Amino acid sequence: MHIAQVSIVPCPQRMRDASWKFARATVSKIDAHVLVLTDDISTVGVGYAHAIPAITSHGEGVRSALELLAPILSGRRLDEIALIMDEVERSLAFNYSVKAAIDMALHDLLARRLGVPINLLLGGQVHSEIRQSRILSIKPPVEMGINAAKLVSDGYRQLKLKLSGDTGLDVERVASVRDAVGPGVVLTLDPNQSYNAKQMMHAFARMERHDIALIEQPVPAHDWPGLALLTRSLPAAIEADESAVTVQDVYRLVTDRVVDVINLKVTKLGGFRHFMEAVRICEAGSVVCRVGAAFGPSLMQAMNAQAASTIKSLPYACELSEHQNLLDDPFTELPVVDGSVKISQAPGCGVVLVGSHLQ
Repeated sequence: MHIAQVSIVPCPQRMRDASWKFARATVSKIDAHVLVLTDDISTVGVGYAHAIPAITSHGEGVRSALELLAPILSGRRLDEIALIMDEVERSLAFNYSVKAAIDMALHDLLARRLGVPINLLLGGQVHSEIRQSRILSIKPPVEMGINAAKLVSDGYRQLKLKLSGDTGLDVERVASVRDAVGPGVVLTLDPNQSYNAKQMMHAFARMERHDIALIEQPVPAHDWPGLALLTRSLPAAIEADESAVTVQDVYRLVTDRVVDVINLKVTKLGGFRHFMEAVRICEAGSVVCRVGAAFGPSLMQAMNAQAASTIKSLPYACELSEHQNLLDDPFTELPVVDGSVKISQAPGCGVVLVGSHLQ
């Protein structure tokens, strides 16, 4: 019961919208990699190493880090996940998306060998399906309204608007989307650190009439006092994303009650182990968890869905359907039906490489 082979497979994907934009960058493609682990009876587990330079790393950096860490995996027992990940952590600083890929692949391999879904290794499923929110990239206001109406017609009842930090234009974007979708759709905002606290308060005063439920990371990641000021001052929930990169960040955000909600991602936190640690901290401190977007194939979303299914309370929709915005997916489909993702009960994460021998 050991790892017999370690492989690294490129996973380039194009965005359906080559001009997809958020406040920090335009993303036209993703040059990521898949880590493939094969055991001594040819069971295969896979993990995804996210690679967007403005968010995590670039493709070659990801591959180099995986190659550096691969010797740690070869020959190891499948049930040594904690020991292996401790060694991985000691061997390379940062590189959270690479560590997440290793952690995912180890859990996927063990779960497939045991014939159980990954969520069983994480404590068991609480939710059988997860409601989804879709992202509206930065566009002219009218175009964002048109895109929003299309997503609502596809069954989504929560949308997240990317904002640019230009107050006048951002107010128009919010108004256009609300006019297009009507009062029954939940709207959240994501300025991606493009405001300071006072600017966000001024902008929100002009947006509030459009019923905003949540604002994700409005201020720079280091500006925790700004986050706290907005949490105390605005009626909308304030969410940390870029401010919550490590479990230690999550602990401080919760103990100091800096925000109302924390955006958790398996890739951002470096794997399932740290993700579950962060969830338990949030639950102990009565801070809401939300599983946010990490662009990647159906594999990435299936992994996050397995983790999200174990969280006790998910009052806001998660963002595990952005694989719909990507082309060239090498994995089997993760369906989104009426705005929700059902949690697979198949062994492992529930999706497989097309044409592979994964079972």
